[in-house]
Amino acid sequence: MVIETNITKMLGIKHPILSAPMGPFYTTKLTVAVSEAGGLGVLSHVTLHGTITIDEMKKSMEYVVEYTDKPFGFNIRTARLQPDAIKLCRQLPRFIMENPKIREQCVYLLTSAGSPRMIYNKHFEKLRESGSNIKHFHVAPTVYLAEKLVNSGIDGLVVTGTEGGGHQSYDNVSTLVLLQQIRKKLPDLPIIASGGYATGEGLASALSMGAGAIAMGSRFISSKECEFHENYKKIVVNSDASDTELKTGIFGPARVWKNKMAEKHDLVASKEEKQAGEISMAKVEKELAELERTYEGNIEEGIAYLGQSVGLINSIESVSEIINTIVVDAEQCLKAAYNTIKKISIEQII
Repeated sequence: MVIETNITKMLGIKHPILSAPMGPFYTTKLTVAVSEAGGLGVLSHVTLHGTITIDEMKKSMEYVVEYTDKPFGFNIRTARLQPDAIKLCRQLPRFIMENPKIREQCVYLLTSAGSPRMIYNKHFEKLRESGSNIKHFHVAPTVYLAEKLVNSGIDGLVVTGTEGGGHQSYDNVSTLVLLQQIRKKLPDLPIIASGGYATGEGLASALSMGAGAIAMGSRFISSKECEFHENYKKIVVNSDASDTELKTGIFGPARVWKNKMAEKHDLVASKEEKQAGEISMAKVEKELAELERTYEGNIEEGIAYLGQSVGLINSIESVSEIINTIVVDAEQCLKAAYNTIKKISIEQII
């Protein structure tokens, strides 16, 4: 059985599963593996020390189309504290347009942590006019933002709740509730659910509530193909949901793994409080360095972005095994739910 949804048809993929971008780290090999397995791999916005983001993104795209002929996507963080965002929004559409293979396979752009309008420039317009099938989604962590985004030109939303790893909203609403709220407000808008997903049961629940796919971060960190250090992967499989907490990150609240470094960070309660504090590129660089330490394997002296879904993960597997297991389990859940409904209906008739 193949689970076909509005998202799988829109993006030309077999399974309704995407990899969540996990910047500032590389996810190039992971992107290839997810796309090859029938999902949609998504390149992260890389900002590791010493990297030139635009060059790294171009190299990553070239790598992806060399090793797979399947669709893929990429992420741009458009936050005001992201100095390379404008350059990426202007130069990447032109680069994609000038490379026929990349233009054919790159079908998904996810903007996050800022305004989606930054991408709407003459280069992006020309890319779409060139015959590209690229779809633009934006991360929506609140109902208010989701409603605001509708008229911005986006093709869909990634609805992410507070269970997810990495940056979150000050509203602190779970994906379960947020997805229902946004579906009621915007029933016709294509939606990808993110935050707390790692199993077939999770995929089945998201589909039953009207999402067309799920995006997973922590589950794919613990895959054989993921570029993250083995120590990072071991954190995932050895942790419970209660081993993560919200702390103040670069752009606001961020869900992180509890360790010695996390204890040194506080949690700013509101956006106003965050803006009133010290915001400098030096502080951003310091926090990026903390993230990079964990990425390189120093799990106690760095910060690790992880979601509560770690409580559902107990093994490091190949990407294809992860996706196939989730899809099979989701199919069984949906069939069981359907048979339960049929049984109830028959009993009511009798």
